[in-house]
Amino acid sequence: MFDFIAFIPARGGSKSIPLKNIKELCGRPMIYWALDAAAACAGIDRIYVATDSPGIADAVRSYGNPKAEPVGRSAGSATDTASTESAMLEFARERDFGHIALIQATSPLLRPEHLDEGIRLIKSGFDSALSVTRQKRFIWERGADGGAFPVNYDPLRRPMRQEFGGYLAENGAFYITSREALLRTGCRVSGRIGLVETPEEMYFEVDEPCDWDIVGGLLRKRRREPDFSRVKALFTDCDGVLTDGGMYYTENGDEMKKFNSKDGLGFRLLREKGVLTGLVTGEKRELIARRARKLRIDEAHFGVDDKEKLLERILPERGLGFRDIAYIGDDVNDLPALRRAGIACCPADALEAVKEACAYVAKARGGEGAVREVAEKILESMDGD
Repeated sequence: MFDFIAFIPARGGSKSIPLKNIKELCGRPMIYWALDAAAACAGIDRIYVATDSPGIADAVRSYGNPKAEPVGRSAGSATDTASTESAMLEFARERDFGHIALIQATSPLLRPEHLDEGIRLIKSGFDSALSVTRQKRFIWERGADGGAFPVNYDPLRRPMRQEFGGYLAENGAFYITSREALLRTGCRVSGRIGLVETPEEMYFEVDEPCDWDIVGGLLRKRRREPDFSRVKALFTDCDGVLTDGGMYYTENGDEMKKFNSKDGLGFRLLREKGVLTGLVTGEKRELIARRARKLRIDEAHFGVDDKEKLLERILPERGLGFRDIAYIGDDVNDLPALRRAGIACCPADALEAVKEACAYVAKARGGEGAVREVAEKILESMDGD
């Protein structure tokens, strides 16, 4: 039996933004952002996406994470007027698990560390937990006589913003409770409730078209400021990253590749700082193997068709998870691994679809120091500590 499972309701009948759960937001189906947070949370054992839409179910399967799977939901629990609890209860009556983390696909800014904190609260003795955001707004209500009155401050003693504690508002990102409490109360939270206070940006949910632009802008800003300090390993593709992607042949038909010495020094500097280095390529060429040996790359794998699956196997052997790595790729066969990596990176001349999926787009092109540029970012973050 799984102790903590994630439950993501995603119906196909959204009217404000048709099929918004799989509409592309910053180059990916919106639901993938919620899946990222759940998949990278070590405390989540399994992820279930409850949907009435074959298109959403297909998108979840295409996400390609073994922790995630689509499950059906009844028509009655997928109407405009049906409560989220109705879908949760329907699921809980059919499955056995310890705790359920309700995650809303409409909160793409959710991070795995927020879920980690919620699970920690449950394990420390709270019955339920939910995510909140501090708001420093002055709230008013209308009275029965048509006049208005303040709810959370005194206008005669209007506080300065820095002196105002504000209030904590549910942001709808996640709720965690036990299966037993859910079935007993019919509510997503009950008993002794703990709060996970999240950053101000987390207040935004994608419910209306205007929200789409706001959240998209925040996601793009986050991508411009990736946190390289958490990187424990750097993995990279070969052609188009360590090389310029060109194919060079001698008159005798021998293949040649152009590598950049700056990238080689970047690998050495990372190794000296204790950062694991890896090469994952679909090619199987002796000249690439020789280059990997010369660079003393820790994990060199050749002829790999499914790079994501390979990383799923070797990362636990190294005591790592996807969130611990930076991955550099340039083409569509790198996308599954890039979408799982803690920090997805690419050279300046990568495909546009790859750039959309990446948190960091190097200024350098493939074979012209892109790997060194990412290595420097990792090293700079370590110096900052």
